[in-house]
Amino acid sequence: MNKNLDYETIVRYAWMSYDSSRIISKIVDISAKVSTNHVFRVTLKDRSMIIAKVSFFGTFEAFSEDHQIIQALGNNLPIPHERLLARSLMKGNKLFIHRVQNEDMDAWVVFYLPIKIRQKLPKILSEHEIICLAKEIAHLHKSCTTIRNTLPQSKKTLRSEMLDLIDYFTHQKKEPLITKYKDKILAHCNSFLTISKALHVDDLPSIPIFVDWNIGNFSVNGTKLFSRWDYDWFRMSTRMMDFYFLSRVVSSRGDRTVFTYDIEPLIGDRFIRFLHVYNLHFPITRADILLLKECYRFFLLNYVLRHGQYFFSTNFATKLQQEVLEMHLDKIDQYDFNELADKVLI
Repeated sequence: MNKNLDYETIVRYAWMSYDSSRIISKIVDISAKVSTNHVFRVTLKDRSMIIAKVSFFGTFEAFSEDHQIIQALGNNLPIPHERLLARSLMKGNKLFIHRVQNEDMDAWVVFYLPIKIRQKLPKILSEHEIICLAKEIAHLHKSCTTIRNTLPQSKKTLRSEMLDLIDYFTHQKKEPLITKYKDKILAHCNSFLTISKALHVDDLPSIPIFVDWNIGNFSVNGTKLFSRWDYDWFRMSTRMMDFYFLSRVVSSRGDRTVFTYDIEPLIGDRFIRFLHVYNLHFPITRADILLLKECYRFFLLNYVLRHGQYFFSTNFATKLQQEVLEMHLDKIDQYDFNELADKVLI
């Protein structure tokens, strides 16, 4: 994808396709600048406002499937989460997604209604804030579990994606760093398949999961979860996929602009406290906690090594990938998550 694309023009053509009778007066880039997606605030001449997202990560089919599920989720979530998610614009009875496809690019645009934002959590949470967040995530996961059978089906599973990763890592020849560590990467891919099968991951409820729970992606109203945005890593999966980023949110390090994806937040005392409270409101099992390690392994392999170049600047993506390959993967199996389960399930 050409980084010099005129995204504003793409948004304008997408809006004309959606409703040419309403004229755009202003477009402002409000992207977080940390991924290849571009987000814009679009003001119309009648002073109404919508949000436009231009994406070219993955495939159009996967993007469309995810947003169909997110739209149904936003409509079906019960109180108190009925207004948690941003609504995408519909045209007629269909979700509107504009695709721009030619020999130079394949990109797609979706429009959202603006979502209200309240307070952001502080960079380092207090004990009370950890407890409140654990309760809120437990209640959200419970709501998502309740309505999971009303949502469109997803073709992606952890197993199918891992098989795709194995194929990619086996045959890719463009990235020297990946090639250098190919044997190590494939060994971890196969470890994931073996251990997740033993933990019966395919039998677990598949619910809507957002994965990236950094504090810039959601707001709270006092002690309550208020709104959630940024759906780049949305998927239908085990609820355990949500917990690595939540462990980072509650860690004593707090939110940082320079970071690494190490395993330590998952085994820290503050996250143990978080899990203990979560378990009181939406019980988890020993097998769930053992699966946390495999979800972390999947995160490193899929989101950092396979797709890191889409989510981070080139230099930072290379740094993160090098840390994964030279440090973080090696540490995974040094930890026995039975010990974590013993501390949580008391």
